[in-house]
Amino acid sequence: MVDQEYIQDKVILLVEDNPDDQLLTIRALKKHNVMNEVVIAKDGAEALDYLFGEGPHAERDTSVMPQLVLLDLKLPKVDGLEVLRRMRADERTRLLPVVVLTSSREQQDLVDSYGLGANSYVRKPINFEQFIRAVEQLKLYWLVLNEAPPPAY
Repeated sequence: MVDQEYIQDKVILLVEDNPDDQLLTIRALKKHNVMNEVVIAKDGAEALDYLFGEGPHAERDTSVMPQLVLLDLKLPKVDGLEVLRRMRADERTRLLPVVVLTSSREQQDLVDSYGLGANSYVRKPINFEQFIRAVEQLKLYWLVLNEAPPPAY
């Protein structure tokens, strides 16, 4: 049996600029009893600040990393592919599970995401019920079944 308390104390970093998609994702997570804290970064620069403890997140304990990063690609300031590139280039975030969650239908985005080290690529379904099912699968795999790498030393 999975220790629900262990799962709940893990943060999910949602990198999403669209307020509707932020709410949709949070609703879908709650519908499936995902009680993890969800930290929202509204652009790529904010996501990088959070991950690396810079700017407004300078006081954050960077030894505690998210259990999962849900990363949109089409972001202001710094796009999702650049966020992924910087994550994979840094020892502290190199192994963090990253699920690209995007509405992009561009084949090159898919190829580039995997080429930069994304663990998964999910196209956002337009239908809410499809989105709920997709989030259920993400929860089951990434928050329950998947064993995350140990924190960087």
